[in-house]
Amino acid sequence: MSTAAAPSSPSFAPDDFAWLTRVVHERSAIRIEESKAYLVATRLASIATEGGHADVAALIAHLRRQPQERIIEAVVDALTTNETSWLRDSHPFHALLEVVIPEIRDRLGGSRPTRIWSAACSTGQEPYGLAILLRDKFGPLTNGFEIHASDLSERVLAKARAGEFSQVEVNRGLPARLLVEYFDQRATRWLISDEIRRQIKFRRLNLAQPFPPMPAVDVVLLRNVLIYFDNPTKQAILERVAKVLAPQGYLLLGSTEMVVDPERRWQPQSVGASTVYRLAEQNPKQHTEHRRLR
Repeated sequence: MSTAAAPSSPSFAPDDFAWLTRVVHERSAIRIEESKAYLVATRLASIATEGGHADVAALIAHLRRQPQERIIEAVVDALTTNETSWLRDSHPFHALLEVVIPEIRDRLGGSRPTRIWSAACSTGQEPYGLAILLRDKFGPLTNGFEIHASDLSERVLAKARAGEFSQVEVNRGLPARLLVEYFDQRATRWLISDEIRRQIKFRRLNLAQPFPPMPAVDVVLLRNVLIYFDNPTKQAILERVAKVLAPQGYLLLGSTEMVVDPERRWQPQSVGASTVYRLAEQNPKQHTEHRRLR
């Protein structure tokens, strides 16, 4: 979560702040510590202003007394959406393109598409960036790839589906050659090509709750996500991920993240400058339902 340009923190009533953190945790499993009050003030300032409240503390006090579902959803959304950039940390993408994806494609032998899931896609930079790199290296994406992308927030998913980005957004990590080749410029906006946009299947999904039916996937990108959850929630998420991961599939985390794995189910493997994880023992029964959904 960004902490830039944070205003001075309002004086939250302890019970009001506790109510807010409880609501956010119930809906997203993300915990907001009291030390992050300044972040709450930054993220919710515009919502407070639009609602005619004196400050964010007044907004929270009002919602606690008179809950409004639409506003509460906007509050949770604002506090759980993270800024993102294109191709953040190049090492995992290099590992995917040069080692992981070729290994999967060789193993599958064309029997089915290689499936990749961006599990917390935000406004779409990760799945779109990956799709561009795959297209650039392997040719048309219809030749054997499926890319799934999910997020908790309907608002950011709507932006992701639109595939439209500002100049500031495309300047965050997207090489100029790829920008020119895979985007169309409309005044000060950049629209991703239809070929790329059509290949991404977006859906709303809460990682902290049981997953809906989905096909078995070969690669799960869960980068810079687990850091926002407590250890029991991290373990539960990894258990659910294990159930949708195809045999011999890969899990990629953020560069500073590690699996919470007391049972040592996940095997770390070094691929260049990156670490990927694979399940130590595959249980074919756990994948039966998902294989049927291919």
